[in-house]
Amino acid sequence: MNPSNSTAIRRRHLLALAAAALPTASFAQPGATGAWPEKPLRMFVGYAAGSGIDTAARQLAHRIEVLAGQPVVVDNRPGALGNLAAQAVAAARGDANTILFTPNSTHAANIHLFKKLPFDPVQDFTPVSSVATLGFVLVCDPKAVNVTSVQELVTALRREPGRWAYGTGNATGLVAGAMFKTLTGTDMLAVPYKSVPPAMTDLMGGRLQLVFADATLAIPLVRAGKLRALAVSGSRRMAALPQVPTMAEAGVPKYDLTAWFAVFQPAGVAPEHNARMASLVQRALQDPQLAESLRSIGAEPESSTPAELAQRVATDTERWGALVKLAGIEAE
Repeated sequence: MNPSNSTAIRRRHLLALAAAALPTASFAQPGATGAWPEKPLRMFVGYAAGSGIDTAARQLAHRIEVLAGQPVVVDNRPGALGNLAAQAVAAARGDANTILFTPNSTHAANIHLFKKLPFDPVQDFTPVSSVATLGFVLVCDPKAVNVTSVQELVTALRREPGRWAYGTGNATGLVAGAMFKTLTGTDMLAVPYKSVPPAMTDLMGGRLQLVFADATLAIPLVRAGKLRALAVSGSRRMAALPQVPTMAEAGVPKYDLTAWFAVFQPAGVAPEHNARMASLVQRALQDPQLAESLRSIGAEPESSTPAELAQRVATDTERWGALVKLAGIEAE
């Protein structure tokens, strides 16, 4: 054998052995020695326990626990339309075990609603995956409000301008109400809450007349007859509330407002840990039980790659700027 050929063969053999010895822990099976994550994950949620987004976050966290073989601790940091939770995650730069479960508020809407954010929605985060899209539901208490349709509501609002109040617990609810006022030429008082559940409590307690509620919370109360749904905010009816018209169908043309949930890690996370986290979320969303559970509360499961989520943030930041302008909201 030619000595040079023999040397080349040995070199290829050594390279093959070296490649086989390279660490593969980041994609190892749960429970494998050195697999990531090797300790519990901490999932920050910017809304109160029991809110719609909290419900979805805990469902996803449970599936990730099963797949990753590590606990996922949900840390609720309600306030400032999700900014408090996002700020906490942004401060954990490089920590792949810290994740943010958030709606589009923190990464598309809030930059238009606040004069200054305590974080940069792009520079301070590493996108992981989208989780779901969802619409909102305009609800009232049938015992306290004698309207059964959006047109009846508009008539009542025009008859008594400024005397009706609606609760808002997140950015989408805030914009939803402002858009409604702008497109119908009506006047209502917006009452802000840290999250939607306390707004719903006040609605059923007679302290509010309306809430633009995330479907997660609205659906069970509507089905139980405790609240009346007047319309949904998106361009299509919800599978969970097929009898409830869209705003456009109910007589408010050009009204189309949907939100999304997604997962982010802090900036500076190792690429292999970001890829692993994205894989965990994507696999969790393939679980039929999780998908059905999300659909039952008005959310449509929708995973993505990190790059696709980054593009969604860029596109929706521009779109929400136009929506906030249409709603006539000034940054605070």
